[in-house]
Amino acid sequence: MRFFLDSANTEEISRAWDMGVIAGVTTNPSLVAREKEDFHTLIHKIAGIVDGPISAEVIALDYEGMLQEARRLSDIHPNIVVKIPMTLDGLKAVKTLREEDIQTNVTLVFSPVQALMAARAGAAYVSPFLGRLDDIGEIGMNVLADICEIFEVHDLDCGVIAASIRHPVHVLEAAKIGADFATIPFGVLSKLSEHPLTSAGINKFLDDWKKLS
Repeated sequence: MRFFLDSANTEEISRAWDMGVIAGVTTNPSLVAREKEDFHTLIHKIAGIVDGPISAEVIALDYEGMLQEARRLSDIHPNIVVKIPMTLDGLKAVKTLREEDIQTNVTLVFSPVQALMAARAGAAYVSPFLGRLDDIGEIGMNVLADICEIFEVHDLDCGVIAASIRHPVHVLEAAKIGADFATIPFGVLSKLSEHPLTSAGINKFLDDWKKLS
């Protein structure tokens, strides 16, 4: 399983990229709005930091509007992957964009059948939202497991991105299930490197070293 950073903050993205652990970035309208910067300018800046897939989402909900926005986003950089919402017009847009060699990431997926439809329409990625499923009393990991099983059984050429990650356990379980990617907020990514025994071990080594002087 590879990591994407779920962020539109260029400082976070630079720090994560310099760690050498992320393969790309995902953004959404909420993350972009926090940065208070022109959307296309911001995506261009991110493309200058990250040499990997960068998901940028359309705002339009109608077919023609999605296509217009998707083409503009795709023109920013070859690494742009256009995020399309899981709707009937969205699926139609995914099909057309696939024919134009524009990669898409179908977002707001909450069921295995939605994921299957997106893959059949031609999506390069699907993003099941684990945390939001947990929020309403469903088990997000069960949905992710079903999606991964279906995609394997039918040999679908579509990456599964575990999204709406809330904590390190989500990352662990997604990796065990077999998700292709997990898109992770910077705070969660940082926690993945931490362990109390690691900190205790470092402190013990330093204390022992000081005794030599």
